[in-house]
Formats: sequence, structure tokens, C-alpha cells
Amino acid sequence: MKHLKTTAYSVLALSGATLAGLVLFTHRTARRVRAALPPSGSFVDLPGGRLHVREQGSGPVLLLVHGLGGQMGQFNYSVVEQLAANFRVVVVDRPGSGYSQRPASADLISQANALAALIDKLELGRPLVVGHSLGGAVVLALALHHPDKVAELILVAPLSALPETVPAIFQRLLIPSRWKRQVVAWTVATPLSIRRSPLVMKALFGPETPPHDYATKAGGMLSLQPAQFLATVADLEALPTYLPTLTARLTELRLPVRVLYGRHDAVLDWRTNGQALVESIPGATLQLIEGGHMLPITQPNLVARFISGDAVGELVGE
Repeated sequence: MKHLKTTAYSVLALSGATLAGLVLFTHRTARRVRAALPPSGSFVDLPGGRLHVREQGSGPVLLLVHGLGGQMGQFNYSVVEQLAANFRVVVVDRPGSGYSQRPASADLISQANALAALIDKLELGRPLVVGHSLGGAVVLALALHHPDKVAELILVAPLSALPETVPAIFQRLLIPSRWKRQVVAWTVATPLSIRRSPLVMKALFGPETPPHDYATKAGGMLSLQPAQFLATVADLEALPTYLPTLTARLTELRLPVRVLYGRHDAVLDWRTNGQALVESIPGATLQLIEGGHMLPITQPNLVARFISGDAVGELVGE
């Protein structure tokens, strides 16, 4: 019996030491990430929290919104630089992403409300609004709930329909219990993300090749922070509640909508999220190109041209 107690105490001590070590590793990693990738823009205080924003160029206003688990750096592969020659380009970290704060409630509608408040605060008028991936769902919510804030929607590989199953690369983020999320975020999420990064990048970018500098240039390392992990989990959790309602209202949209999709997108199916989307919105158009999901990074020249209004691929549904 004494031996069993000693063994039990030893196991508990070892487990406690392991957890403490993981927490310390996570904390140090997050601190190093913030030191290596400090904010690149300025901060705008809004009723729902502070947003990190960067502006460049002058002319008609473009508001760019990134996707799930990302940050504004996903537009750093010359998309902003090219557009800034003719537009006033505003890129933003979505609530909870990058350096933007996330309020307690930050579902699709709450994030759309935050963007509407940002448009007012920066006096952007009625900008052309660009959304990539989950950012596409957010800006669709913006156009539906604040139609006076949007002149046109430009969607790149948007999420517009609830998938039957969550893509495999996001399965590990399905953590229903709130306290378990906190434990995972501060212990194993960061080391596992580092370890699984090559596989995740391959799945996210396929069939195209991920850039070697994604962690720094696109700000990918910022996703190693516990707060952003928790925000990404919360984004996924909220989709079943809010996305079907959003999809059901697409026929209400009365503004120009242009959609760009990669024919070989391995994350979101272009027929379900692109073709069905434009069929629901009067006058919307869909252009298909050869490519995957991360088009702002893998094909920035083409994406910049599409946002500017140039035809860049096969027009579907006309």
C-alpha cells in the first residue's frame, strides 16, 4: 500500500510538472511571437473593443477582411501594395485575431457590427468590402445587417454554407467544453500547432505550395497565442447557430456581389459556397480559376486584379 501511494504521488507530481512546463512554454512562445511580430498598424477603439487596423493608399475605399485563424498579414503578399496604387486600402484583424480584442460575444453578426462601427469611426463612407474564407461570411453578415455601409461585396473563396462536416484540418478545434478549451489553449495547443504545422499548411494550401515565410510575412505565428486559439475555436462553434440564418437571407441582398474561387479548393467546395451563393443573390457573378483556397497568398496578382474589377478566369453561371 505504501508503495502504491508513493507511486501515485510520483505520477501526480510528474503530471503537475508536465502541465506547468507546457504552460510556461506556451507563455514564453506567445511573448516571443509578439516580440517578433509587433503590431503593423494602429488601434481603433470601438464600443465592442479595440481593433487593429492598417491603411495604405488613397482613392475609393477597400475594406479587407481575412479568414479563420488568420490575420491581416494574409493580404501581405502584394495584394494591399498593388491595390493601394488606386484605392485607399484598409485591412483589419477580425475580433480576436492578430492584435484585435475579442469581446465576450463575437459571432458573425457581432463581428459584422464591429466592422460597421469601424466604417463609421474611420469615416469610410460605403466601401467596397472584401472577405476571404470565413471573412466572406462576416462581410455577408455586414451587408445584410448594415446595407448602408457597403457599396459592393468582393468575396474570395468565401464560406457561405454550413458544411456537412468540418474540414479535417479544423477537427481538433471542436472542443465543446469551455474549461477544456482553456486547458488545451494553455498546455498542448501551441506545441501541437508547431508540430502539425507542415501538415496543416499542406492541407490549407493544397494543391498549391505554401510559402516558406508564411509564419512571419502572413503573421502565421500569431495563431500560436492562446487567445487566438480560443477565438478560432469560438468562431467555429458559432457557425451552426448563425450561418444557416445568414444563408437563408441571401436573396435580400441588393448590391453588386462578385465571387472568386479556386477550382481545386480543398477546404471549401466552390459549388456549395460559390455557385449556390451567386444563384441566391440577384446579379451576382462567380469566376473560377485554377488554384486552391489561399488565393490572396498564392495568386496575389490575380486576386488584386479581380478586386479591381478585371475578369481573371472562367465566368460561371452567366
